[in-house]
Amino acid sequence: MSEPGLLSSIKEDGLGGLTHNVITGKLEVLINWARSRSSWPANFGLACCAIEMMATGGAHYDLARFGMEVFRASPRQADIMIVAGRVSQKMAPVLRQVYDQMMEPKWVISMGVCASSGGMFNNYAIVQGVDQIVPVDVYAPGCPPTPETLLHAIETLHGLIETGEILKRRSPGEGANVHVTEIPSQGPVPVSLGRA
Repeated sequence: MSEPGLLSSIKEDGLGGLTHNVITGKLEVLINWARSRSSWPANFGLACCAIEMMATGGAHYDLARFGMEVFRASPRQADIMIVAGRVSQKMAPVLRQVYDQMMEPKWVISMGVCASSGGMFNNYAIVQGVDQIVPVDVYAPGCPPTPETLLHAIETLHGLIETGEILKRRSPGEGANVHVTEIPSQGPVPVSLGRA
């Protein structure tokens, strides 16, 4: 089976889609496939963006379909850091310490305009971009970004992990610097109470 056929078969049906009893393909392809589907986030919610991050983990958006339903309390069990909200100068060393304790390979999503650039807080107390503290791989725009935007950022990061492109593009101490577009919210979910 050729490598593109192997990838499409794995994407559609998982390992059950293989017709042979022996897996043929590059080990790197299988490792990147497994990494993209087993990422565990370390939440770093600092402001209003954290509420949208929590909503993304709720039942409506179902972050569990990516295997990310449990936000890790220990950075030693996480490989994706979602920085949600503004980072103060006092919180910057803590954020860096949590990042340093995460296992390799590790990735960072900067969620919201405050985390990405300081937002409206252009003063001495707020870090003007979390990329000054940790290397950012994907930027999710918005104030605050919708759960759909965060899901788009996560899917973008997973795609880069799966193709292996993100490890090729990263230089030591720098993130991949990928920007995603903001996706508007779909509005509240209609609730049926079962009454006629």
